Amino acid sequence: MLRGMGITPQQFKQMQDRLENPGRQAAPVFERAPAFAAGTHQVILGLDPSLRGTGYGVIRLAKPIPETLAQGTISCPGTWERSRCLAKISQTLRDVLKQHRPTVCVVEGLFYAQNLQTALIMGEARGAALAAVAEAGLDIFEVAPRKVKQAIVGYGAAQKLAVAKMVQRMLRLAEIPAPDAADALALALTQAQEQGRYSLSRRKKV
Repeated sequence: MLRGMGITPQQFKQMQDRLENPGRQAAPVFERAPAFAAGTHQVILGLDPSLRGTGYGVIRLAKPIPETLAQGTISCPGTWERSRCLAKISQTLRDVLKQHRPTVCVVEGLFYAQNLQTALIMGEARGAALAAVAEAGLDIFEVAPRKVKQAIVGYGAAQKLAVAKMVQRMLRLAEIPAPDAADALALALTQAQEQGRYSLSRRKKV
């Protein structure tokens, strides 16, 4: 087991092979497709909502790899009232949407809360984020966390660090993105892969 990553050496080797030898295994859509299909979303927003740290990532489909237009975390101090945090989430995302003009958003579909209070707070943050996205007229899809990990790492129970490191490699980022931003970029990359292949599983639209 690789310390801190939650995967075996064999699984890590498979992850490396997916990037270094795309001909041997299924490659991401941006390496496979000779051209983008008509109607494909070119600029994708990934979103990982949370009251104190909402992650976002915007990518543009390009060859040989997608271009990272923006990524970051909307951080709110613990001393802020919830209403102030919700306002910052909405306003920051409006600014991101205005600057980069994505046409589709993908958000984590299922989350698990330790108690009802946590679930309510998470729901408020998710609502503030999705309301800002919906105002801009974007299509919004949900993707289950396990499906994102499977698409990015090839292992549905991978830990967050493994996902972040693979996102860094896939987008050729200089540094590993922060955890929330990495999750958002992983969601955007998953959407890019889904667009580039015929999928028998219907995505859930919000």
